[in-house]
Amino acid sequence: MTSASLTWFARQEMRLTWREWLWWLRGHRHGVLRAALFAVVALAGLHLIAGFSVASLASVADAPDRGRFLLLTAAAAMAWMLMLSQAMESVTRVLYARGDVDLILSSPAPARALFALRLAGIAAGSTAMAFLVVGPFVNMLAIKGGAQWLWAYGVLAAMSASAAALAILATLALFRIAGPQRTRLAAQIVAAVVGAAIVIGLQVVAIMGHQGLERFDVLRSEVVIAATPMLDSPVWWPVRAATGEVALVAGLLVAALALLGATIAGASRRFADLVIAASMTRTTGRGGARPARFVAVGPAGALRAKELKLLARDPWLLSQTLMQLLYLIPPALLLWQSFGKGANPAPLIVPVLVMAAGQLAGGLAWLAISGEDAPDLVATAPLSASAVLQAKIQAVLIAVALPMAPLVFAVALLSPAAAGIATVAILAAAASATAIQLLFKTTAKRAAFRRRQTASRVATFAEALVSIAWAAAAGLAAAGSPLIALVPVAAALGVLAIARTFAPSRA
Repeated sequence: MTSASLTWFARQEMRLTWREWLWWLRGHRHGVLRAALFAVVALAGLHLIAGFSVASLASVADAPDRGRFLLLTAAAAMAWMLMLSQAMESVTRVLYARGDVDLILSSPAPARALFALRLAGIAAGSTAMAFLVVGPFVNMLAIKGGAQWLWAYGVLAAMSASAAALAILATLALFRIAGPQRTRLAAQIVAAVVGAAIVIGLQVVAIMGHQGLERFDVLRSEVVIAATPMLDSPVWWPVRAATGEVALVAGLLVAALALLGATIAGASRRFADLVIAASMTRTTGRGGARPARFVAVGPAGALRAKELKLLARDPWLLSQTLMQLLYLIPPALLLWQSFGKGANPAPLIVPVLVMAAGQLAGGLAWLAISGEDAPDLVATAPLSASAVLQAKIQAVLIAVALPMAPLVFAVALLSPAAAGIATVAILAAAASATAIQLLFKTTAKRAAFRRRQTASRVATFAEALVSIAWAAAAGLAAAGSPLIALVPVAAALGVLAIARTFAPSRA
């Protein structure tokens, strides 16, 4: 393989990545100017948020102390876990979801070099995303605390490289342990758990310390700060590097890049074999599966069962849904801790449940309504269009009710009134999110689930706003202010009315 062909392949990967980013911003390949304008506005908003968030941390470079070092380390750990989660998803997509793998394997170019370049592209993409998301916080630290904070970009690059290396190793280990048939699902679940682990862990510790759901209060505790190592400990090396210690920045970068290079060199040898195994799994299916058992449930029941089965076996959906469900662990723990203590955590927990239900229902409704992979088959079924729509909505509500019912039951043991409020608000949020998806329904494939929010910005913002409004109404009602709760209820209905006005077709 010549260097020219490798350069061409690198340019092609950059072109595909650029198109992917445009899809995230606009939903199609065109509209570069509008996409750039949207990105500028988003970055300005991030800088504004960062300016308020880092005000108390900017002076730590001149006056270091363990309390603020601990806060910065926790924030860096959260960012690194999110990088690892995203990198694992990217590696899994290379194995299972890229349509050009067969072309690569049949080309005269060495597959090892091409896969090595693609794995390096995953690390580069992770670094670019980290710069975009975390960069505004680094910039505001530099503005408020001095230019030495710009060395934090080197720490971000080291974090991204190490996260990509570990993601590649973890995916290969899962492939060896679970086999090609189960690795796709296992990798998505692990990525979801990793992405939420440190945030949920901090909240769990805060709850056990009777500090509610505030995740960073526990890190400000004098007991926790006293238990941290001294300032010269290696634990603080990333923070010290970010504050301008050039030797530490260089050391972290060299170590991370060496780890990434060794990982790519070793993994690229086996990547072609793994992709072939994954492709054979997709084409041959599950060997030894038991024959299907047909039950007479009627056309509508069969359609509901079909929707539920598709929702249950979609690994990309499971990872997204699991991420939302994992954030219900802290409210569940707070419920468990409140039993027998006379406390009433309903005003804190009910809004979380309602918000999670609305977001979950929106994703599931998109899959059932817009992500139908067999529209012609469904259209020829002996059912009217309204019956098909009802069956899909019923499947969505059932899928939302399954994880929510145990938590609502736990709330009922503490406060039956709060459980009733939660039930009504969860149904309202789920119905509102489903209605928005009906108004903005499109023709898409289930594989485009990750890009569903690019189809319509109005639908995306309307779905988020209506979930927030119903959550606020439920929280106010659970706190004993039903009249004030009518204000967010009116806001939710107003958002639905505005969404109906902007909808391309009124369902």
